[in-house]
Parts: sequence; C-alpha cells; structure tokens
Amino acid sequence: MLYKTQFDSPLGLLHLAAKEHALVGLWVEKQKHQGDLSKLRKKDDLDVFINVKKWLDLYFARKNPSLNSIPLAPAGTDFRQKVWAQLLKIPYGSFTSYGEIARLLGVNSAQAVGSAVGHNPISILIPCHRVLGAQGQLTGYASGLENKKKLLLLEGVIEHADLFSKV
Repeated sequence: MLYKTQFDSPLGLLHLAAKEHALVGLWVEKQKHQGDLSKLRKKDDLDVFINVKKWLDLYFARKNPSLNSIPLAPAGTDFRQKVWAQLLKIPYGSFTSYGEIARLLGVNSAQAVGSAVGHNPISILIPCHRVLGAQGQLTGYASGLENKKKLLLLEGVIEHADLFSKV
C-alpha cells in the first residue's frame, strides 16, 4: 500500500509518497514527472512522513540534517538508481556537473545522466538541485530553475540570486 501527505515549504506545497516504511516520492507541486497521487491513501502520521517532515524543517532552517533515519526507495531503472546514488554523495553546500557524474559512472553521455537526474522521484532529499552544467551554469530542474536557485542559495552554494540571472 502507498500513502501520501503534504508539507508546506518555502518552495510551495510538497507532495510526499511512501510505502509503509520508506519514502518513494517527494515532489514540489506541479513538478514535472510527478507521480499520480490521486489514488494514494492520505496518512499524515506514518513514521517515515514524520521523519521526513522533521528533516525538511531542519533543512529549510539552513541545517544539514542526516538522512540516516529516512529509508529511501525511489523506483527506477538500474542506470537511474546508479545516478541517484551518486547524487546522494554530493555534500550539502556543494555541487557537481552532469559530465562529472557520467565520468564517475563510466558512461559517455552527460545527457543520459541529465535525464536520470531529471526523473529523480525524491527531490531535495536526493539532491538533484546540486547538479550544474559543465561550465557551472544553472540548467534543468524538474520543479523550475527558480526553485533550484532557492535551494542553492539556501545551502550557500551561491551567495546571490543574480549570479544566475543569465539563465
């Protein structure tokens, strides 16, 4: 059985989906590739939801919370799973590029990595916002470049929103 809940964040309403003990989705409202939540049962008191909401409260308070207490179970191909595992290795407050992830995985296509990053079903916790273009440019984010900027500003990756004004 899959369950859902919501969280009001500085980015807007977040939609969360979980199995009994693991988070399977976290999307900003109207995000691309959002799962269909209409048939999921609402259950705000699920332990995983309580832990994710605590994590999000800390994160949006500019803390660097640990993911150790939150089991993640994103569904995807083997390749996507490998890309998402790389995203989890990007430290808070830093970034990498699509090309660097491709290099680490031994693949020749930064575009394939970009597609996998864009289909990340657990945004923010699996930090796809920490991936930039080859020259450090702000590119692609399923919930919009403005939200990517906000997350990078929050983490201190960038100091001023106008650094990426030529998007």
